[in-house]
Amino acid sequence: MTKSIASSALSAGRAIGADTMVFVVDDDEGVRSALSDLLGSVGLGVQVFASATELLRSDLPQVPSCLVLDVRLPGLSGLDLQAEFAKLDIHIPIIFMTGHGDIPMSVRAMKEGAIDFLTKPFRDQDMLDAVARAINRDRKRREAERTNLALRALLATLTDREREIFELVAAGFLNKQIAAEIGVAEITVKVHRGRVMKKMGAKSLVNLVRMAEMVGIPAKT
Repeated sequence: MTKSIASSALSAGRAIGADTMVFVVDDDEGVRSALSDLLGSVGLGVQVFASATELLRSDLPQVPSCLVLDVRLPGLSGLDLQAEFAKLDIHIPIIFMTGHGDIPMSVRAMKEGAIDFLTKPFRDQDMLDAVARAINRDRKRREAERTNLALRALLATLTDREREIFELVAAGFLNKQIAAEIGVAEITVKVHRGRVMKKMGAKSLVNLVRMAEMVGIPAKT
């Protein structure tokens, strides 16, 4: 890695935000130190580990983050750690780095969801760009998960009848069709539908249908 850091790299790093963390796993102390300096210089939080096992034993902070991971590690390899993360349902984006990479290894890593695969020595800018992409992806994932949890909390406030009407509305049924389906007056459907919109905080029918999709209620096919 080069010692110099372009001003554009600094700007890109600061734009990611201070509430972030990059986990670096490499058995080479020099690489860990260099990456810690590089990533820290652009305002990113950094935690370094000498092995995959050391990382797995750590309590990782729940902030937008990514993992910069060496493929060849003593004990548990980088690819093994990627597989272990999948088993544990951990979705931190991974950037692989290696000095001995080959095409099959790279293909396997990317198929399993890796953000990038960098061959040592790599440019500082390439690493910063990859980290920016990874953290932005993780930030969006975490925001989507928070939104989903909030919607599920609102969904839990609906009565059984309101939930039933919500599902039928999401499936594309009109008020009169819903009334015939559940055996009530159309005006009753309108009242319940209005309550559903209010409880869910939906500003429009399209907004309500999108909410239904986010919580797993199937839309009309």
